[in-house]
Amino acid sequence: MILQRLLGGTLDRLGAGAYAVDADWVVVAVNAQAQMLLERSAGDLLGQDAHEVLHRQANGMSMPRSQCAIMEAFIAGQVRQGEQTFFTRGDGSLLRASWLVTPLRLTPQETGALVVFHAYDPAGVALPASTIRTGLLPELERLALLAETTTQLTATLDVNEALDRLVRLVIPVLADWVVIDLITETGEVERTVVAQEDNGDIRRRHDLQGALFSVPESSPLPLSRALRGAGSTLATPLTYQGPPDSPVAVEQRKLFDTSGMHSAVIAPVRGLREVLGALTLGRSEQPELFTTAEIPLLEDITRRAGLALDNARLYQRQRKVSETMQRHLLPQLPTVPGLEMTARYLSAPYASQVGGDWYDVFHLPDQALALVIGDVVGHDLDAAAGMAQLRNILRAYAWSQQEPPNVIVDRFDQALPHITDVGMATMILGRLHLTPDGQWQLRWTNAGHPPPLLITHDGQARYLTHGHGVLLGTQAGIRRTDTTSTLPPQSTLVLYTDGLIESPRHSIDDGLERLRRHAASLAHQPLELFTKALMEARPADNDDDVAVLAIRVPPVGARSPRSGDIPHYP
Repeated sequence: MILQRLLGGTLDRLGAGAYAVDADWVVVAVNAQAQMLLERSAGDLLGQDAHEVLHRQANGMSMPRSQCAIMEAFIAGQVRQGEQTFFTRGDGSLLRASWLVTPLRLTPQETGALVVFHAYDPAGVALPASTIRTGLLPELERLALLAETTTQLTATLDVNEALDRLVRLVIPVLADWVVIDLITETGEVERTVVAQEDNGDIRRRHDLQGALFSVPESSPLPLSRALRGAGSTLATPLTYQGPPDSPVAVEQRKLFDTSGMHSAVIAPVRGLREVLGALTLGRSEQPELFTTAEIPLLEDITRRAGLALDNARLYQRQRKVSETMQRHLLPQLPTVPGLEMTARYLSAPYASQVGGDWYDVFHLPDQALALVIGDVVGHDLDAAAGMAQLRNILRAYAWSQQEPPNVIVDRFDQALPHITDVGMATMILGRLHLTPDGQWQLRWTNAGHPPPLLITHDGQARYLTHGHGVLLGTQAGIRRTDTTSTLPPQSTLVLYTDGLIESPRHSIDDGLERLRRHAASLAHQPLELFTKALMEARPADNDDDVAVLAIRVPPVGARSPRSGDIPHYP
């Protein structure tokens, strides 16, 4: 635990047993002396309710919280000492101890407590209360703030969310104004965040945000130096009262005049390779002036902020590249007279924003439509690259070989280990055409993929389970089959990947049944809304990517395609 790593060593300096608890009285840190006195390891105590585990009556029985003097002081938020109480050791015996409890601010929103104790001494040796309050407690709260900063900022890869968390961490604990200036990818500086404490709330000052200016190369003023990566500096309104030497100085003077800040401290925010910006903390309502003694804490915070922003920016760059790649990998659907078509892709939430799921629709030489849905194992860039290989090779095979779908997939599967790096994949290849009597007919083969779902206009939904064979990559030598089905007028055919139905908490059969019922209830919805609703109903605990391809057949009597658009087959 972060708090144990940061606070444990500091608590060891006390020369007495000590443990820290959060607002729920759960142990978050314990020192070596406490472990020795209580004959319990840190692992036995961390995460446990301190009162339930430790506090006892003189007879060894559990103590009601309402009768516990330590709990009473904690609830009252007071510093108190007691001559004696009883703690239970790991072996069940009792430790008679003198104690002191004091509030301990763990985060800007949470106050816990620090309990210090030693074995009871009839001579009345006192605990060092003044030393704890004036020396140790501020140090512990500083370390707790750094621990919370680390926890909060490393828990997100979104730049804006990281900045919002940073603001909430330092207001009002350290300041009542926060200003964050970030250097953009073009080298300009953007005043990204200006926020102030406002009667217990945090208010963003959009009127002071958004200014763009370049980094001054030689200005000696505090913000300019910080943006160049120089040291942290204190500032007051007088700092910027002289003639401005750059647009930065103009913005800073405007900031001090508008905010009423009487004291500020400015520190650079550094990433691993470059300066990312600067953080300014200001005080207008808080009367204390910033001092150089507070600079190390600010620099510890900006160090953590710099690493978090570096990671978030890197992730966003990767995400942008990945999304661009995915857009180019997934095709535009062709326009086919008489048919409605739509497709959706949703990336895996915790991966690289791309994956191995894909769909495809394209005309064959005889103008029949090839329908494809597939899934390469994995949801990362390797899976996306494998998906691109399969998609392009399959297009070539389907175009060049005028064969039934099962024959094409068998030959495709035989070639894969020789011309791709893909291990395993599932896929459906279908061939959709219009018969001479005006009906839309689907002929398909299934290589280990979830079955197509057909929903009629009257709300009947069924899976097309025929034509099912082994998945790609097994090299089992088993010949696949295919099958044919006529799609009723105004029916909807749905091809999808397993991310739409799988859930760690339910069987695949449960997922298929949920999808069938939900799709049936949407039979009369426009196709775009129909597909959107299916995607929104995917299991919330599924972390896979999802692809969906939906085709809706026209009603009876609708205008048929012109001769030559879609061929007729005997």
